[in-house]
Amino acid sequence: MELDVAVPEGECRALAYPPLVGRPEPGDEVLLNTTALAMGLGTGGYAMVVAVPNRLPQDPEGPGHLVKARYTPLQATVLGADEQDSPYHALLREADSLDGMPVVVADLHSALPPILCGLFASAPGARVAYVMLDGGALPVWFSMAAARLREIGWLAGVVTVGQSFGGDVEAVTVHTGLLAARHVLEADVAIVTQGPGNLGTGTRWGFSGVSAGEAINAAGVLLGRPVAALRVSEGDLRERHYGVSHHSLTAYGRVALSPADVPVPELPGEFGERVRDQAELLAVRHRLVPVPVDGLHDALRDSPVRLSTMGRGLEEDLPYFLASAAAGRLTASLLA
Repeated sequence: MELDVAVPEGECRALAYPPLVGRPEPGDEVLLNTTALAMGLGTGGYAMVVAVPNRLPQDPEGPGHLVKARYTPLQATVLGADEQDSPYHALLREADSLDGMPVVVADLHSALPPILCGLFASAPGARVAYVMLDGGALPVWFSMAAARLREIGWLAGVVTVGQSFGGDVEAVTVHTGLLAARHVLEADVAIVTQGPGNLGTGTRWGFSGVSAGEAINAAGVLLGRPVAALRVSEGDLRERHYGVSHHSLTAYGRVALSPADVPVPELPGEFGERVRDQAELLAVRHRLVPVPVDGLHDALRDSPVRLSTMGRGLEEDLPYFLASAAAGRLTASLLA
C-alpha cells in the first residue's frame, strides 16, 4: 500500500507491505528505510516502511517452511509449490520436463508487458505464467504491471523463485519455478525476467541480468524451448547499451550454454543494421530468427499497462519495446 508520510523535511511517499509489517493507519508512527528515496532509484522514489512500532503484524499462519529474504529482519515464510505440505507436492515430486513449453527470457522486468503485447497480437488465447527472478525487487507486490496483467487475465499466475516472494506460486529455484509454471499453472508459455529494478556496475560480468543466461540453461535442461529476448536500445546512448546491450551479449553469448531461439527484430536503417551485426555474435551457439516488426507498434500502443524502461516511454525508445514484442511474436509462432 502507498502512503504519504510526514518527515522532518516535509512529506514523502512510502510503501508498506502489510503481510510483512502490518497495515499502517492514519496517524500511525512508522519506521522508514529511505535508501531508495535518497539514491533516486529509477524503479521508484519510495521510502519503505520497515515497521509500525506501536502495532505489530499478526503472526504468520498456515503451512510453509520456505524462508525468503532469508536472515534479514523482514524474512518471509511461504509455502513452496513442491514442499511436502503443498497440494502440488505429488505433482512436482518427479516432474522433470517442460514438454517443449516455450520459455521467453529477458533481462529487464520492463520487457514483460511488450513481450505479452507481441504474443497476444498473434496468439490471444495463450496461457502465460510469469516467473520472477530475484535480481531486482524481491516482493512481486512492487510490480504494479504484474498485478494489473494478472487482474486482466494476461497472466495465468506469477511464480516467485529464489529469494523473491509474493507470487501465486512460490518456488526455490528457477528450475522448480518453470516446472510449477508448466504443471501447476498449466501454462503454454513462461516469461522469465528479474523483478523491477536491476543492478549493474558497468563491467562485463557485474550485473544482475547474468541470470538471464542461467534461465536459458534451466529451460534447456528441462526440455523447454528457450527464447532469448534481446535487450535493444536506441535511447540509451551509453556505448555498452546502444544497439544490443552488452547484458544480452554476455548472458546469452557466454553464460547460456543451452541453444536458444534469438528473435532479431527487423528494424530499419543504420540502427537496424547495427542490431543485426551485433546479434551475429550469438550465432555461434544460438539460432538467430529475423522477426518482422510491422504491426507491433500498434500492439504496443494498446498495452493495458504503461510501458517504460529506465525512465523512457514507448516513443522515447521504440526499438527496446519492438525487440521485446518481437520475442512475443516469435513465441506465438512456436505454439502453432
